[in-house]
Amino acid sequence: MPGDAGTEQTTTVIVGAGLPGLAVAAELRRRGVPAIVVDGLDPHSTSRHPATGSQQRCDAPDSETLRERNEILRHLRNYAASHDVDIRSIRAVQLARTVPTHGTGAPAWEVHTSAGVLMAQHVVLTRCAQSQLRRMVSELDLIAGGNPAAAMRAVGIYLVGVGELITPSPKDVLRQAKTVGQAISAQVNPGSEACPPTASLAMLPC
Repeated sequence: MPGDAGTEQTTTVIVGAGLPGLAVAAELRRRGVPAIVVDGLDPHSTSRHPATGSQQRCDAPDSETLRERNEILRHLRNYAASHDVDIRSIRAVQLARTVPTHGTGAPAWEVHTSAGVLMAQHVVLTRCAQSQLRRMVSELDLIAGGNPAAAMRAVGIYLVGVGELITPSPKDVLRQAKTVGQAISAQVNPGSEACPPTASLAMLPC
């Protein structure tokens, strides 16, 4: 049950319940991929492997961008409510890698939350500071080169709306969410065809 302490298994955990997180959740929901959305980590957490953090940047959106973001967010919240998207008011506090049995689809990640542990094959981060991304790449012994996002994708961690020097526009976030949704769906349901947008999401820009 949501909120009960203990361990629960799902396909994907999305960290961050803002526009990027809800956009990914909607993409996965309409493709039939189970996902749980949780809140981001307190940026002052001292966890050894922090899952997320505050992404404060000085490039504040203009009024038109803010209106667009709020309108898209309103549609996504309505979609989430009407399609029973699993959004939980719990915080991610730690991200740990497991050792799955090769080829079994077993969980590769443990997302420790304020209410227990969520085990998942994929994790989507939508709130993460550049310094935390670099630290995660180092602590997970990933060979990032100049592309930490690609190194993280290779082990089942996807970034949406973060990891860039400039804040992405709402349309860019939706495009990223669609790409990530398709990538995860293709791994969970190999050979499945792309789903057309539902009426609830068809009006969103892409």
